Amino acid sequence: QVQLVESGGGSVQAGGSLRLSCTVHRRDSSSRCMGWFRQAPGQNRETVVRVDSDGTMAYEDESVKGRFTVSLDNDKNNLYLQMNRLKVEDTAMYYCAADSCPDGVWIDYNLWGQGTQVAVSS
Repeated sequence: QVQLVESGGGSVQAGGSLRLSCTVHRRDSSSRCMGWFRQAPGQNRETVVRVDSDGTMAYEDESVKGRFTVSLDNDKNNLYLQMNRLKVEDTAMYYCAADSCPDGVWIDYNLWGQGTQVAVSS
């Protein structure tokens, strides 16, 4: 059974940086593509970034372009999110997710980590 475990969240002042990590245990064909999502209090979960199985960027939210960098280490089955120049509006629970993504299309949305909290203060 595939398991996703995030780490690296925390509290930081605006302008600071954090690096999130996600380790995929027992990764298989159901978890070829990966991504980071976030949910702020009272808001819907939104996609931050998604990458294909080779780590190629498939989607990046406009609000994080130029500030966040995603990387996929397929040897270690780790997904990272380097977050720089953080803003108060980046405050949210961040989730790692994976999908079988046939032809690069996410269809399952059923593999999620437990989430890691990011809090950015002004």
